[in-house]
Amino acid sequence: MKIIPKFLLGSTLALAAAGVLATAPLAAAQDAAPSTKPPFAHRGRMMGFFGGAPLITIALNHKTDLALSDDQVANLEKIKSAYQSQVTPIVQQLQANEKEIAGLMQQTPANLIQVKAKIQESEPYRSELHYLRLEALDNGRSVLSAQQQEQLKSLVRSRHSNFRGPQGQSS
Repeated sequence: MKIIPKFLLGSTLALAAAGVLATAPLAAAQDAAPSTKPPFAHRGRMMGFFGGAPLITIALNHKTDLALSDDQVANLEKIKSAYQSQVTPIVQQLQANEKEIAGLMQQTPANLIQVKAKIQESEPYRSELHYLRLEALDNGRSVLSAQQQEQLKSLVRSRHSNFRGPQGQSS
């Protein structure tokens, strides 16, 4: 039973990081990704949390390199701001649920029926976060030209390779 409290603690910490670092949609580099995948697709990595910046933030930080127009910068800022305002209350609710789960798990014996109910209550929030991230990614992609999207992917790839250790593993 000690695994569950560790998992819950890890989940809580990840959600806290999401609240702090959710400055824009998350996505990872697409090294050797099939060309059928959309250029901003999230590939299951948590780059936004542990070692990479969200794509819209990267694009805004490299607006000169990407030759972004003033309109593009304004649109990306608007997307970023809208995303932040939408995810903040959801992340707060998830954090509250995780605290409740942690509290339930401290009881001896733990009421697993209540724990399960609280986990199930949290799932729609996680789904909504996932959808909002994908929506912001798609909106951000629509602001950039195909050439700018390729340049951004190259920036992310080079940034990602800087964090890799020997033999392609993270350092």
